[in-house]
Amino acid sequence: MVRVMASGVFDILHPGHVLFLQEAKKLGDELVVVVARDSTAEKFKHKPIMPEHTRKFLVESLKPVDHAVLGHEDDMYRTVEEIKPDIIVLGYDQRFKEEEIEEECRRRGLDVRVIRLKKYGDSDLNGTRKIIYKIVERMEDLYAKDRNR
Repeated sequence: MVRVMASGVFDILHPGHVLFLQEAKKLGDELVVVVARDSTAEKFKHKPIMPEHTRKFLVESLKPVDHAVLGHEDDMYRTVEEIKPDIIVLGYDQRFKEEEIEEECRRRGLDVRVIRLKKYGDSDLNGTRKIIYKIVERMEDLYAKDRNR
Protein backbone atom coordinates (compact mmCIF):
# COMPACT_ATOMS: atom_id res chain seq x y z
CA MET A 1 0.00 0.00 0.00
CA VAL A 2 1.45 3.34 -1.11
CA ARG A 3 0.39 6.36 0.96
CA VAL A 4 0.55 9.73 -0.76
CA MET A 5 0.46 13.03 1.11
CA ALA A 6 -0.49 16.35 -0.44
CA SER A 7 -0.89 19.68 1.31
CA GLY A 8 -2.19 23.16 0.69
CA VAL A 9 -4.43 25.96 1.85
CA PHE A 10 -7.37 25.01 -0.41
CA ASP A 11 -9.10 28.35 0.08
CA ILE A 12 -11.96 28.72 -2.41
CA LEU A 13 -11.74 25.31 -4.07
CA HIS A 14 -11.19 25.54 -7.80
CA PRO A 15 -10.39 23.20 -10.73
CA GLY A 16 -6.64 23.51 -10.11
CA HIS A 17 -7.07 22.02 -6.63
CA VAL A 18 -9.17 19.14 -7.95
CA LEU A 19 -6.72 18.38 -10.77
CA PHE A 20 -3.79 18.49 -8.32
CA LEU A 21 -5.50 16.00 -5.99
CA GLN A 22 -6.57 13.73 -8.86
CA GLU A 23 -2.97 13.54 -10.10
CA ALA A 24 -1.67 12.98 -6.55
CA LYS A 25 -4.09 10.07 -6.04
CA LYS A 26 -2.77 8.37 -9.19
CA LEU A 27 0.61 7.97 -7.47
CA GLY A 28 -0.62 5.61 -4.76
CA ASP A 29 -3.39 3.72 -3.04
CA GLU A 30 -4.29 6.22 -0.32
CA LEU A 31 -4.29 10.02 -0.48
CA VAL A 32 -4.02 11.97 2.75
CA VAL A 33 -4.37 15.72 2.38
CA VAL A 34 -3.00 18.18 4.91
CA VAL A 35 -5.00 21.40 5.03
CA ALA A 36 -3.07 24.40 6.30
CA ARG A 37 -4.21 26.01 9.51
CA ASP A 38 -5.57 29.55 9.25
CA SER A 39 -2.52 30.94 11.05
CA THR A 40 -0.11 29.07 8.76
CA ALA A 41 -1.93 30.21 5.63
CA GLU A 42 -1.90 33.81 6.81
CA LYS A 43 1.80 33.61 7.65
CA PHE A 44 2.92 32.17 4.31
CA LYS A 45 0.23 33.10 1.73
CA HIS A 46 -2.82 35.14 2.69
CA LYS A 47 -5.58 35.28 5.26
CA PRO A 48 -8.03 32.56 4.19
CA ILE A 49 -11.55 33.53 3.26
CA MET A 50 -12.91 30.24 4.59
CA PRO A 51 -11.96 28.94 8.05
CA GLU A 52 -9.73 25.88 8.36
CA HIS A 53 -12.48 23.46 9.43
CA THR A 54 -14.62 24.44 6.43
CA ARG A 55 -11.66 24.01 4.07
CA LYS A 56 -10.89 20.59 5.61
CA PHE A 57 -14.55 19.53 5.24
CA LEU A 58 -14.59 20.51 1.57
CA VAL A 59 -11.28 18.80 0.80
CA GLU A 60 -12.25 15.55 2.50
CA SER A 61 -15.48 15.58 0.45
CA LEU A 62 -13.54 15.36 -2.81
CA LYS A 63 -13.51 11.97 -4.54
CA PRO A 64 -9.71 11.46 -4.73
CA VAL A 65 -9.19 12.23 -1.02
CA ASP A 66 -9.17 9.33 1.44
CA HIS A 67 -8.43 11.44 4.53
CA ALA A 68 -7.93 15.12 5.30
CA VAL A 69 -6.22 16.48 8.38
CA LEU A 70 -5.31 19.91 9.68
CA GLY A 71 -1.59 20.55 9.75
CA HIS A 72 0.48 21.50 12.78
CA GLU A 73 1.22 25.19 13.22
CA ASP A 74 4.65 24.78 14.75
CA ASP A 75 6.38 22.08 12.69
CA MET A 76 5.15 20.76 9.35
CA TYR A 77 7.32 17.68 9.72
CA ARG A 78 5.33 16.59 12.79
CA THR A 79 2.43 16.01 10.42
CA VAL A 80 4.68 14.02 8.08
CA GLU A 81 5.86 11.90 11.03
CA GLU A 82 2.23 11.18 11.98
CA ILE A 83 1.04 10.34 8.45
CA LYS A 84 4.19 8.43 7.42
CA PRO A 85 3.70 8.88 3.67
CA ASP A 86 5.67 7.02 1.04
CA ILE A 87 5.32 9.98 -1.32
CA ILE A 88 4.86 13.69 -0.70
CA VAL A 89 3.36 15.51 -3.66
CA LEU A 90 4.01 19.19 -4.25
CA GLY A 91 2.01 21.46 -6.50
CA TYR A 92 3.79 23.34 -9.25
CA ASP A 93 3.51 26.61 -7.29
CA GLN A 94 4.38 25.44 -3.78
CA ARG A 95 7.45 27.17 -2.38
CA PHE A 96 9.12 24.07 -0.94
CA LYS A 97 12.25 22.45 -2.38
CA GLU A 98 11.99 18.71 -2.99
CA GLU A 99 15.58 17.99 -1.90
CA GLU A 100 15.20 19.86 1.39
CA ILE A 101 12.03 17.98 2.30
CA GLU A 102 13.61 14.61 1.46
CA GLU A 103 16.71 15.47 3.51
CA GLU A 104 14.72 16.57 6.57
CA CYS A 105 12.55 13.44 6.35
CA ARG A 106 15.67 11.26 6.21
CA ARG A 107 17.04 13.09 9.26
CA ARG A 108 13.82 12.13 11.07
CA GLY A 109 14.05 8.50 10.00
CA LEU A 110 11.41 8.69 7.27
CA ASP A 111 11.92 7.20 3.82
CA VAL A 112 9.89 9.58 1.67
CA ARG A 113 10.01 10.42 -2.02
CA VAL A 114 9.00 13.96 -3.00
CA ILE A 115 7.40 14.57 -6.39
CA ARG A 116 6.50 17.95 -7.85
CA LEU A 117 3.51 17.89 -10.18
CA LYS A 118 3.18 20.12 -13.21
CA LYS A 119 0.46 22.71 -13.72
CA TYR A 120 -2.77 21.26 -15.09
CA GLY A 121 -5.14 23.38 -17.08
CA ASP A 122 -4.94 27.08 -17.77
CA SER A 123 -8.36 28.31 -16.76
CA ASP A 124 -8.89 31.77 -15.37
CA LEU A 125 -10.51 29.93 -12.44
CA ASN A 126 -7.38 27.91 -11.58
CA GLY A 127 -6.24 30.08 -8.72
CA THR A 128 -7.80 31.50 -5.59
CA ARG A 129 -6.44 34.99 -6.27
CA LYS A 130 -7.66 34.82 -9.88
CA ILE A 131 -11.15 34.03 -8.61
CA ILE A 132 -11.02 36.83 -6.05
CA TYR A 133 -9.85 39.34 -8.68
CA LYS A 134 -12.62 38.22 -11.02
CA ILE A 135 -15.22 38.71 -8.27
CA VAL A 136 -13.85 42.17 -7.47
CA GLU A 137 -13.88 43.06 -11.16
CA ARG A 138 -17.51 41.95 -11.50
CA MET A 139 -18.47 43.88 -8.37
CA GLU A 140 -16.81 47.02 -9.75
CA ASP A 141 -18.80 46.55 -12.98
CA LEU A 142 -22.04 46.23 -10.97
CA TYR A 143 -21.27 49.34 -8.92
CA ALA A 144 -20.46 51.29 -12.10
CA LYS A 145 -23.78 50.22 -13.65
CA ASP A 146 -25.65 51.25 -10.49
CA ARG A 147 -23.98 54.68 -10.48
CA ASN A 148 -24.95 55.22 -14.13
CA ARG A 149 -28.66 54.59 -13.49
